[in-house]
Amino acid sequence: MTQRTNTKPSTSGPPKLTVGWREWVSLPQLGIPAIKAKVDTGARTSALHTFAIDVFHDRGVKRVRFGIHPIRRKPEIELFCEADVTDVRTISDSGGHREERHIITTDLKVGDQVWPVEISLTNRETMIFRMLLGRTGISGRLVVDPEESYVTGRALARSYSTDGGRRHEHSSSE
Repeated sequence: MTQRTNTKPSTSGPPKLTVGWREWVSLPQLGIPAIKAKVDTGARTSALHTFAIDVFHDRGVKRVRFGIHPIRRKPEIELFCEADVTDVRTISDSGGHREERHIITTDLKVGDQVWPVEISLTNRETMIFRMLLGRTGISGRLVVDPEESYVTGRALARSYSTDGGRRHEHSSSE
């Protein structure tokens, strides 16, 4: 019987973490303790479902404030976040529709590994996954096993209480 390991040797740097096609991840700088992400090697840029996007300037720095419902079937759970805008890009979705999106850079935590990723902010209300983890965000760090799900575990799924919701504001500059 062969035993499956959760890492793959890398030709440079630390071993790559093996993940499934969907994983629970967190965005600690944004105060998002858990969000289910679809690991999508077909998407170049990672994307996060947001609403009520408000762009503003703080001491000459372009910033964005936005809301997020991190759990699809629990709209009563709302988080509000702030981050610096690192870029604005025109991005094509899987249907070929082009949309101008604000890009932020924030830490992503998958399993016990943390690294910065660029994330586009968009409305994914009709999508099953609140976050897409695109190939530029995982390049050199993860290996995707399309036959697996939640390889890094489901412990993050318990991050939100069931006591009627949560409203939280967080700024990445804190």
